[in-house]
Amino acid sequence: MSEQDNTAEPQFQLVLCTSPSEENAISIAENIVAQRLAACVNVMPPVYSVYQWQDNVESARENMLLIKTSREKYPALEKVIKSLHPYEVPEIIALDISSGLPEYLSWLENSIK
Repeated sequence: MSEQDNTAEPQFQLVLCTSPSEENAISIAENIVAQRLAACVNVMPPVYSVYQWQDNVESARENMLLIKTSREKYPALEKVIKSLHPYEVPEIIALDISSGLPEYLSWLENSIK
């Protein structure tokens, strides 16, 4: 991997996704890593979410997935998550990774080839 050009659009992304259960979160994580759509997924312990849904304030315990991927893989990743997720509108948010340990970013890139 060449040295990152700070003017270039970020190549890698951190995707956040909540899941209603640890089992569903692990299923999503294993599936997307096996398909090389993500290099790594951290399944976080339950978080307490409060949100608006259909004009009501709702709350739920959910597991947070921290998904490391590339901008190129995002469309396929989103499609797989939606197919495995029980929510009508799952939380799927991609954040650009503007910098990171070069060796880690190289590993990330090689893991999703």
